[in-house]
Amino acid sequence: METKGVTCKIPLELHNRISEEIRETESTMSKFIEMIIQEHYEKGAGKVMAKGRTLAFQVSEELFQRVKEYLERFEKVHHRRLTQKEFIVGLIEQALEEAEEEFEAAEAAGREEQEESAWADAQGGETGEDEGDPSTGLPSEYAAWSAPQEDGQEAADEDEGEAAEAEDAGETEEAEEEIYA
Repeated sequence: METKGVTCKIPLELHNRISEEIRETESTMSKFIEMIIQEHYEKGAGKVMAKGRTLAFQVSEELFQRVKEYLERFEKVHHRRLTQKEFIVGLIEQALEEAEEEFEAAEAAGREEQEESAWADAQGGETGEDEGDPSTGLPSEYAAWSAPQEDGQEAADEDEGEAAEAEDAGETEEAEEEIYA
């Protein structure tokens, strides 16, 4: 990779702070400045939160030190600084994504279980025995006979049945008239 030098004057106090941090992280001025510039452009490109909310909590000293050590190792390995905020927000987002996947899987399993239960009920229960349909008194293999038909078919069947009964009644009356005549 081709490089180019950058020279600038900064306040002595800021220079001392930078130098101290470079010594602590065993880095170089070039790597440090490159890291700062990269962070600047990454933050500008990824402004996710226009207005953020504060999430504050306390942790044990041991956990705090572990986080600090992790961030230092991250910087050494990846040659870029990861802030505590970026690290914690990343962990929270990852945990929420995993939890959402678990919720979706549990909800899908619950729906599948309900569907299987409904199917088992429709097939005569889990035992597989033909217990019949208590609402009609018919064995379960005849349950379709009592099921409502689509597109008003059931009403049409009833009309046909009533017409046939009326027709039969009309024939019976005619036969009775002939006998008595």
